[in-house]
Amino acid sequence: MRIGVIGSRGYPYVYSGYETFVQELAEGLVRRGHAVTVYAHRELYGERPAVVNGVRVVYIPGVRSKTLSQLTHSGLATLHALAKPQDVLLFVNSANGPLGVLTTLRRQRTAINVDGVEWLRPKWKGLGRIYFRWASRQATRWFDAVVSDSVRMSEIYHQEFDVAPTTIAYGAHVPTEYDVRALDPWGLRPCDYYLVVGRLIPDNNLDVILEGFKRTATTRKLAIVGDVPYGDEYAKRLRATSDPRLVWCGYVRDRVVLDTLYAHSYAYFHGHGYGGTNPTLLEAMAAECAILAIDTVFSREVLGDEACGWFFARTGVGVAGLIEMAEARPADLKGAGERARARVVTNYNWPAIVDSYEQLFHQLVVK
Repeated sequence: MRIGVIGSRGYPYVYSGYETFVQELAEGLVRRGHAVTVYAHRELYGERPAVVNGVRVVYIPGVRSKTLSQLTHSGLATLHALAKPQDVLLFVNSANGPLGVLTTLRRQRTAINVDGVEWLRPKWKGLGRIYFRWASRQATRWFDAVVSDSVRMSEIYHQEFDVAPTTIAYGAHVPTEYDVRALDPWGLRPCDYYLVVGRLIPDNNLDVILEGFKRTATTRKLAIVGDVPYGDEYAKRLRATSDPRLVWCGYVRDRVVLDTLYAHSYAYFHGHGYGGTNPTLLEAMAAECAILAIDTVFSREVLGDEACGWFFARTGVGVAGLIEMAEARPADLKGAGERARARVVTNYNWPAIVDSYEQLFHQLVVK
C-alpha cells in the first residue's frame, strides 16, 4: 500500500508523542513492504533528505504562528498528497478535521487519529476551545475511519459525536540501556527522587504536584523534566516555586538519559488529565517506575485501575497524602512498578499497534 501521513511535525524529528507515533508506525509499515510518505514542517529541518530509513519525507512550509503553523502546514500537505497516488492518508490531530472535506471531494480513503479531548484542555481558551470541538466534530463527519488510542476516549467521542471510533492504543519500548552517571549533573541519586516528565502547561497539573510536594517532609528531591518552547506566565510561576528539593532538568532528549531518570526514580508522578493513552506514562511504566497518577478514567484504564499504580485527587492535600503513603510502603511501590512494565509488554507494544493500523488500512482500501 501507499500510505501518506499528515499532521505531525515530521520524521524523524521526535518532539512529542505524535512524532514518536509517526516514527514507529512509518518504520514498521516500511519493514512490511509498504510505501510510506511523511509530511514534515520544512522550517524544522536544516537538512532535507528525500528518504530516511526507507520512509519518504516531503517538506512542506506553514505560516510561522503558534496557532496557524500546524493547520496551514497540514492544508498544504493535503493538497500535495491529493495530487499524488495514495491508497490511504492518515491524519493525526483532531485540529485537522475540516481537511476531510478536501479528501472526501477527491474520494481519497482516509483515517484520522484524534488524540484527546482538546476542547477541554486548559491551554485552549475562547475561540481555540470552540475551534477544537468543532474540528473534532468535522473529523467524525468526513473521515472514513476515526481512531482513538483508548477505550475511554472512544466512549467520549461516541457520547459527544455519536460515532464509534476504532480503538488502537499507543505504544512504548521497554528500555535496554541505562547509565547511572547521567544523574550526576543534577545531583540525583538512585531512588532518592520523585520524577515528573512533561511540558510546563496547565494540562499536566504540575502546580498541584508542587503544592502537595511542598506540604511533605520528605528528604527526597522532585526532578522535573520538561519546559515550554515559548514565553509563558504559567511556566514562569512554576519555576519561581521556592523549595531546595526541586530540581529543574529542562528538556532531556537523550533517550538513555531519560530512561535512566525514569528507571532510578523512587516514583513517577503522572499529572496529565486530558489525554487518552499518554506517551510519557507508558514510558515510565516500561522503565518499571512506580506510578503516582492523577485520578482520571484515562489513568485508570492504562494502569489497570490500582494494579500498576496509585492515584491522587487533583489537590495538594491529595498529592501530599500519596507521597506519605509511598514513603511508608517501598515494597508495595516496587511491586506496582514490576506489574506496570509487564502491562506495557502485554498491552502497549508497537508491533501489535502497527499490525492494527495495517489491518485498518487494508479494510479502507478494499471498501
